[in-house]
Amino acid sequence: MGFRRLIPFFLLCLAVLVEQAARADVPPPLPGGPLFMGYYESWAELPVGTAGATRLANLPAYLDVVAIGFARPDLGFDGRSLRGTGLQVPFDLPLLAEAIAGLKARNPRVRVVLAVGGSGYAAGWSAYAPDALARLVKALGADGVDLDYEPIAAQCGRRRLNETLSIVCSSDQEWTRLIRQTRAVLPRPFLLTIPGWSVGAYGQKDFVGDQPVSQLTGSMLWLERQPEAKEIDLLTIMAYEAGRSYDPDRAYAAYRAIWPGPLLLGVQVPPDKTGGPDYSVPRLKHYAGGQAAQPLGGIMLYSLSRDSPAGGSPAVPDAALAARTLCEALGRGGCEARLP
Repeated sequence: MGFRRLIPFFLLCLAVLVEQAARADVPPPLPGGPLFMGYYESWAELPVGTAGATRLANLPAYLDVVAIGFARPDLGFDGRSLRGTGLQVPFDLPLLAEAIAGLKARNPRVRVVLAVGGSGYAAGWSAYAPDALARLVKALGADGVDLDYEPIAAQCGRRRLNETLSIVCSSDQEWTRLIRQTRAVLPRPFLLTIPGWSVGAYGQKDFVGDQPVSQLTGSMLWLERQPEAKEIDLLTIMAYEAGRSYDPDRAYAAYRAIWPGPLLLGVQVPPDKTGGPDYSVPRLKHYAGGQAAQPLGGIMLYSLSRDSPAGGSPAVPDAALAARTLCEALGRGGCEARLP
């Protein structure tokens, strides 16, 4: 009789143990801001034989978020090999997973997300494979996904919504689908980060006439209309390759007007093939200095391995000089640590 009374207690203990075991592989939430995020290009990795010798495992500890690029939207993943995933490291899955674990061991604050899509894989979204992507994220020990959907043709036009003239795009519903499908297999606390197009928040209200104008102007205005936006943990602005008339400060203000969460200004290691904006060392200091005062702000750098034809001059910094400049302007310590 006494044993029977203990059965509910034993069952409760078992349930607690099962829940703890299930949470053992669940990633921690995003660290507090302002944040410093960088893109790691898988094709720039070294052909090494040990995880400790990879560039990824030796990234500086001042980085808060590292996005590994790029996986195919229509990837295939057999659970053992990187073949078919789109990632281009010169080794296979076990070594990449070990490198991620090594990076986290050196820098417990860092969060690693798997970037999917990008300009190189812009055509695979109709066959998006979220189940395979989720299995790959978990197999690598990553913390989530960077959903880098870049519409080939956003098909935007002006419509009146709730008494306000706004821009509506055919890509709005595609964003909704992709977010829903991703969250169905990678619920919080797995991270979902999204890069927004340079002029994606222009085209309405105070920013109706901002330059430059392109087919993607207003393509991210769905952020303030669609409930799926609440599933996003971090938004970055691809504030580059937009020409000389583009003002990153103005673009940040436009995105902040429609997005209340963590928002990072994305800067690129120059040169810029469109001629602007200017990301010399003085301008990098300006942008990062402004972000340092914002608890929900920060900087994203594309990329952590990009070389400069000028060899890293103040006018045309390479990745190492750009990263150190941004680190110092954000008020971080350990900025002397060089990119591998």
